[in-house]
Amino acid sequence: MLATLLSIMIILLLLNFPMMIPLILAPVVIMLIYNPNLSMDILMKQLMTGIESPVLLCVPLFIFAADIMTAGKTSQRLLDFVGSFVGHIRGGYAVTTAAACTMFGAISGSTQATVVAIGRPMRERLLKMGYKDSQAMALIVNASDVALLIPPSVGMIIYALAAGSVSVGDLFIAGIIPGVIVFLAFAIYNIIHAKVKNIPLGEKASWKERFVHFRKALLPLGFPIIIVGGIYTGIFTPVEASGISVLYAIILEVLIFKTIKWRELPGISLSTGLVTSAVFILVAGGQLFTWVIGFAGIPRMITEAVLGTDPSALFVLLMVSVFFFVGCMFVDPIVVILVLTPIFAPAAEAAGVDLIHLGIIVTFQAALGSATPPFGVDIFTASAVFNKPYLEVIKSTPPYIVMLIAIGLLLVFFPELSLVLIQD
Repeated sequence: MLATLLSIMIILLLLNFPMMIPLILAPVVIMLIYNPNLSMDILMKQLMTGIESPVLLCVPLFIFAADIMTAGKTSQRLLDFVGSFVGHIRGGYAVTTAAACTMFGAISGSTQATVVAIGRPMRERLLKMGYKDSQAMALIVNASDVALLIPPSVGMIIYALAAGSVSVGDLFIAGIIPGVIVFLAFAIYNIIHAKVKNIPLGEKASWKERFVHFRKALLPLGFPIIIVGGIYTGIFTPVEASGISVLYAIILEVLIFKTIKWRELPGISLSTGLVTSAVFILVAGGQLFTWVIGFAGIPRMITEAVLGTDPSALFVLLMVSVFFFVGCMFVDPIVVILVLTPIFAPAAEAAGVDLIHLGIIVTFQAALGSATPPFGVDIFTASAVFNKPYLEVIKSTPPYIVMLIAIGLLLVFFPELSLVLIQD
């Protein structure tokens, strides 16, 4: 059954069908072949069950808030603020890029939105400072992946849904330290790289200019503070936080900064609706796929074949890292999380792995895989946004991939890095 299921999916993908088609059609065909008497109503019910969870309300609202911020001037304010403090040091513009991606990731929760919002203005600045185009794009693509680790993360929301009984709020908080570690690693590397390559120094801003940029960035910087602080203190739930994020984004961009007009909001919401519909179809298909493979006993077969009968927690986490990293190199991270999480989560929990820690490992590997050749989704996003060939986008990515793999191993061996902020 497993061989037939995978064969159908691979054939459909090779025929260039979008991922949602093989994700839904393959399990339906499998059930028709092996269980022809099964009512199709059961399969339809599974599709609907996949999108019934209240936590999914976070997804369209956080995406809508990110779209509003992307259409406005939030990213530019963040770039000017960070650049005014570190732009004059060797490698300062690269550090600015990494910092701005981290900050905007804490607003958007989307790697692709971060590539667009931060990548466009920062690529031009990096090129003027003497960076090669491939170096600039590699930094932007990989630094944008911090958006999957820094709350609010759409990947974490999908993981919580797939794993079951996992707090989205705890996942958000647990992702802060890993996200900061990635930023620091990228910043240190780029400072050293700039000194070795003798990248020119930028112009040093005066304290008056710094204060002006800080004042302009103060309200956007309040976004993650309100969201994370509100969830951490229990003032509101992640779903309520997503609603507040939309309200905050509208107040900033429409009423205060006036970078967006009221009449533009329907167009932005339409874009959000298109993205959300694609996500929800994938989530529904993921639920059907999970139910079918569970019905066939495939997760147990896979975990026993890969993990053995009594795996250690460390071995489980290493295997999870490998499978999610490789999976996201070829397929959209949302699909990989939906398909693989129900397979590995029970085995991980049985081995004593905290499901919050597992969630950080999963989202981290999803972030790493989405920026890794051959088919990392952020690579193609950058290629489209910058109108550059695929090979030029990936040319300078190896150092970042090595750093991310090392950080991933660090998170596996030291779970405290993920759990310290949520421990009582």
